[in-house]
Amino acid sequence: MRLLIHEWCCSGGLSGPDVSCVVEPGADCSSLEREGRAMFRSLVADAVRDGGFEVIALVDAARPVDLPPAVRRIDVGASTEVERLVAAARDVDGTIVVAPETGGVLAARVAAVRAAGGRVLAPSDGFMSLAADKQATVDALAAAGVPVPAGRSLAAGEPWPDAFRLPAVRKARASTGCDGLQFIGPGEPPPRPAPLATRIEAWCTGTSVGVSCILGPRGVVPLATVRQVFTPGYGAYVGGSPLDDAGMRTRAERLALRSVEALARRDQSPSVGWVGVDIILGSRADGLDDRVLEVNPRVTTSFVGLAPAAPASLVRVIVAAAQGRAVDRRPFPSTCRFALTDDVPCPVP
Repeated sequence: MRLLIHEWCCSGGLSGPDVSCVVEPGADCSSLEREGRAMFRSLVADAVRDGGFEVIALVDAARPVDLPPAVRRIDVGASTEVERLVAAARDVDGTIVVAPETGGVLAARVAAVRAAGGRVLAPSDGFMSLAADKQATVDALAAAGVPVPAGRSLAAGEPWPDAFRLPAVRKARASTGCDGLQFIGPGEPPPRPAPLATRIEAWCTGTSVGVSCILGPRGVVPLATVRQVFTPGYGAYVGGSPLDDAGMRTRAERLALRSVEALARRDQSPSVGWVGVDIILGSRADGLDDRVLEVNPRVTTSFVGLAPAAPASLVRVIVAAAQGRAVDRRPFPSTCRFALTDDVPCPVP
């Protein structure tokens, strides 16, 4: 099987015209690039490890990345990322696309490949559009009875409401990771109005976890649950480890399953691929204070830690599930802790 792997940061996105949709001009995008590079390398290495794929990778000519010798590289010049992606996707059996949801970047690339007749191992366009909007996501989850943080949307330029209780967080309605997330503590002055649409929500205390789910014709399978680690102040995502507590893991997986199924019901088109669900597990054993924060319709950074510890290639799991085969749910060892330490500054022009 010929498999194409595209990761926006490493495959030309940071050298293209859409970079201003994701990162403000002059801002430091080192955290975004670090996560992207880690996912890109992990996906490629995992696919090569399987031995059953001819792996093709799109690589930004201005940002070289070390990849295994078996990989066929396609260099991407400045501002040619989407063009090269579409052209390459026509000649392969399947494509994995990893990109920020911000500004519709992920959805646009997946849609472009599908419009050209390529096959993307990703959720349906409707699922992806819903998950990319954080307010639309929590609205759909709440309507399905899935617990979410109390909150509301704010239009671009709308001031912080006086009656909204603190502590709270503000996040862009369309963003990736912790990009643009702000924490407002008790007694702190509210932030200035944002120039783009945002969601504000009550701060939820507890254990931050991410549940990785695999989608295919057989349904949704929660594959692994990872305890997430962030820099102080709920900043950048820096790593994680499997959640060992069986009771907490069961609660998280049930919520993730309900969440993904709730979004899938909104769009009857088939969905395949990897989806991550971010959850806060509260202190109550009955789960009444657990909350689902968001759904990520793509391969998430937990892949970096899970792939080396998996009994078989996780890329193969994605492909097999998309083909309608059963997913092997053997537990991941607690030793597969990982950290993202390649912190190279990447200022955006």
